[in-house]
Amino acid sequence: MSAAYEVVVPTVGRPSLARLLERLASLPPAAAPARVWLVDDRPAAPAPDDPRLPVAQRPDAAGRPVVTLRSGGRGPAAARNLGWRAASAPWVVFLDDDVVPGERWGERLLEDLRAAGPDVGGVQGRIRVPQPADRRPTDWERDVAGLERARWATADLAYRRVALEQAGGFDERFCRNYREDADLALRVVAAGWAVELGGRETLHPVGRSSWTVSVARQRGNGDDALMRRLHGRDWRERAAAPPGRLPRHLATAGAGIAAIAFAAAAFAARAGGRGQARRRLAVAAAAGWAAGTAELAWARIAPGPRTAREVAAMAATSVALPFAASWHRLAGEWRWRGARPIDVAPRPDGATGQPTNGCRAAPPARPADGRRAALPAAVLFDRDGTLVEDVPYNGDPRQVVPRPGALDALAALRAAGVPTAVVSNQSGIARGLLTPAQVDAVNARADALLGGVGPWLVCPHGPDDGCGCRKPAPGLVLSAAAALGVEPSRCVVIGDVGADVEAARAAGARAVLVPTEVTRREEVAAAERVAPDLLAAVRMVLGEEGR
Repeated sequence: MSAAYEVVVPTVGRPSLARLLERLASLPPAAAPARVWLVDDRPAAPAPDDPRLPVAQRPDAAGRPVVTLRSGGRGPAAARNLGWRAASAPWVVFLDDDVVPGERWGERLLEDLRAAGPDVGGVQGRIRVPQPADRRPTDWERDVAGLERARWATADLAYRRVALEQAGGFDERFCRNYREDADLALRVVAAGWAVELGGRETLHPVGRSSWTVSVARQRGNGDDALMRRLHGRDWRERAAAPPGRLPRHLATAGAGIAAIAFAAAAFAARAGGRGQARRRLAVAAAAGWAAGTAELAWARIAPGPRTAREVAAMAATSVALPFAASWHRLAGEWRWRGARPIDVAPRPDGATGQPTNGCRAAPPARPADGRRAALPAAVLFDRDGTLVEDVPYNGDPRQVVPRPGALDALAALRAAGVPTAVVSNQSGIARGLLTPAQVDAVNARADALLGGVGPWLVCPHGPDDGCGCRKPAPGLVLSAAAALGVEPSRCVVIGDVGADVEAARAAGARAVLVPTEVTRREEVAAAERVAPDLLAAVRMVLGEEGR
């Protein structure tokens, strides 16, 4: 079975990303990935001069470019889904943006994949976390070192594409880099696949962190509540996850709250036997809280370097940590009380069955003057020469390449909350040069590469068929507006030829022409609105530039 693979890296532009991409680019051609998919999960499109993803534009040692997709800030699970669905190789390797592949990583990865039997759906790399040689590790360093013992960590994990498809991919309700890998692996195993440990090694350096990081990480208790709902009470045993300290946290937080409540009641009573009893209960509860907090603090301080800074941080955060853990767990139990495993059966519309109550991206942007009405109801794109490079009568999904600025333009529209669709003439079907299935395959590939554009409306007729859908007729524009549930007059059509502009006019919509080498001079002269590139066209539509 083929060991060809592609790499998917979700990122928010951390500095460590450049180091990873440079290491991947240096792999020998025989062991290099077929492609690297870099999924930028920042909520908004980056500025043109953003320095955080410079290496992504360089080809690797085999001359293959790194392709950047944008997932709109929906979390690492959604970013990984976007990446692996855009890939086409039999194996997909997930890497975090802060790891460093080890010596001969590419060759050893191929050895792992070739050694995988037909029942093996995933092969995990061996994670190594460097620890300081001159002192004991801090609490944060020990926490990161837990990756060395973690089962199914997607810091470096290769999955068969067929196993991902069968399991339904990552569950996008997991909003952080926490438990989304164990959730997927449990579904892969339940589907009859094995997930094995390979021989390749990957270094995971310990990054910088705030002294309050341990409190912030208690949000994972909410994800544990989701895991229990999805996989039952024994999920920790099956996932080889440590039992954690939640029962102790609940007891400590409960004692602290009880101490405050009894003290308040005693103060209200002020005098009498009832007030004395409440004061005794308050003292007992406070003693329980203090004992639990002290035990937690010492459990974190004892194995560490015991510097003044570390001791102070552990003491302070140990006070807040039980309350944070308890709150996030109770909130998670309430939020996910009706959660069900994701629907992995294909739906008629081709969607993936992912639940919709998962992570949320940043709120939609508004025009600078705050007037929502200034935004269009929808933006409709031409396909060839506008969103993707124009390959005449293309029936091969492998030849689909996004046009410059397409990803940023779509990300800007998503951030503004403007729906999109595609309206495309495909006369190759009428001419017998393409089949509808080939057009659908190319459209699906383009939709995956662009991060999901919306409904795709296609006219299969030729110029002489007299249909009402082929641009410059208004049919495609009217159908797209109906599919999106908006008025055609509130839509904007963006295309590269005069037929796109004329179709918009015929439907009562506005249009922006983005000329290419195939655009005729008279078409440019006849267009009311012309933009030099796709991103500029979208900014014009959103009111970010002069109208």
